[in-house]
Amino acid sequence: MRYSNLSNFIDGKSSNPGVPRMERYSPVDGELLSSLPLSDAKELDKAVQAAKKAFADWSQWTIKERTGVFYKYYELLSKRLPEIADIQYHEMGKIPAEALQEVGKSLELTEVACSMPQMATGDFEEVSRGVECHDVRVPLGVVASITPFNFPHMVPHWTLPNALVLGNTMILKPSREAPYTVLKIGEMMKEAGLPDGVLNIVCGGREVVNAIVEHPNIQGITFVGSTKVAQMVYAKGCANFKRVLALGSANNHLILLPDAHPANSAANIAASYLGCAGQRCMSACVLVAVGDVDPIIAKLVEESKKFVPGVNMSAIVNTEAKANIIGYIDRAEKDGANILLDGRGAKPPAGKEKGQYLGPTIIEAKAGSEIAMEENFGPILTIVRARTLDEALDIANSSPYGNGGSIFTQSGRAAEIFCKKIQAGMVAVNVGVPVPREPFSFGGWKNSIVGGGDITGKSSFGFWTKLKKISVKWNPDKPVNWMA
Repeated sequence: MRYSNLSNFIDGKSSNPGVPRMERYSPVDGELLSSLPLSDAKELDKAVQAAKKAFADWSQWTIKERTGVFYKYYELLSKRLPEIADIQYHEMGKIPAEALQEVGKSLELTEVACSMPQMATGDFEEVSRGVECHDVRVPLGVVASITPFNFPHMVPHWTLPNALVLGNTMILKPSREAPYTVLKIGEMMKEAGLPDGVLNIVCGGREVVNAIVEHPNIQGITFVGSTKVAQMVYAKGCANFKRVLALGSANNHLILLPDAHPANSAANIAASYLGCAGQRCMSACVLVAVGDVDPIIAKLVEESKKFVPGVNMSAIVNTEAKANIIGYIDRAEKDGANILLDGRGAKPPAGKEKGQYLGPTIIEAKAGSEIAMEENFGPILTIVRARTLDEALDIANSSPYGNGGSIFTQSGRAAEIFCKKIQAGMVAVNVGVPVPREPFSFGGWKNSIVGGGDITGKSSFGFWTKLKKISVKWNPDKPVNWMA
């Protein structure tokens, strides 16, 4: 066993509840990694009570004092990037280069939180003679964040730095596939000086999620995962009078025009659908090929062959996910789709025979088919054909999801039309993964999100706080009008 058995992190220390445990195996080579507790509602309540107690003091720290903890955390994380990347590699199969990039994004998110004293300021105005009004942001209280396996370090940093700097205390529930990465965050936050109880980490499955959405002392919840579960968390959380923001599935469309730069387009599109083995909500899913772009598609096929599973391409997180992805390919083939590149027979390098791997797969299919409409969360790119840009936009906008979209072209006019008409929250021109850099926020449209606002950036400030408006009059000698 590579790691010792895992515990929850509650009130600044390990917590081992008397509950069943789940063994975890590495998707890299099948090695037994550790086991984690499948916590229950009682353990979740223990974490909530610790967070509730800590809130009384933490919320009274000034925002600059709270930010000071994250400056120290930033320094610690900067020094331990290789360690965190190595855990991710074994835990969810992400190749070291991609893991390092992910933790680098966590640093960027922490850096933005450190600038919160300058960004989350309130308004002030003398609204009438002798009358001043200003507003202040007040933390919600105990909040919770439910995070996925595919970015186990970055996604918690979408929420916890901003939420904590703004004065909340948090329950963090990691995916069962990547809990150790998240528990390391708690360990390092404590080392940086975060008071006990401000951040609590509870491992588990559905029972913990249900306990979070039902607990009366949790005021706000964020979730990142599938749309089906996002809608459930939102509905149950709102029914229990909580503030909820839930991010769901995606089916991102890239549009390829004949005037696109062949080499740059092929390289960007391949990296987009094959990064993290396609296990990310911003991967290219569907390539809408407009007109005669077959020479570029041929380059794309050759570029995709450079990605070798287990060498420079990540593993699939577990056997169930691999079987699900293969099912999409099998059904597409049965329905008559043309498979230009088939990754089902991928063989991993020596020593990784028990790992979970799929190779790059490119399928040409009809618009509206299952493979073109549903998120498969794997290294698959589906190509559909269109005669014009307008037709391509109609195909892209027919998706029930609206996370991201990109166009590949050298035409400024075509790019302008695309950016105006595409129905997605994050779009780009000649960029395969249209994720904005901080402080611009992350968030999609349509069924890719449930709730208002984005999960990062300035939009998140409003989610984690209540706005208190204060009016003051000190000078009774000022002339009085109806406003005073």
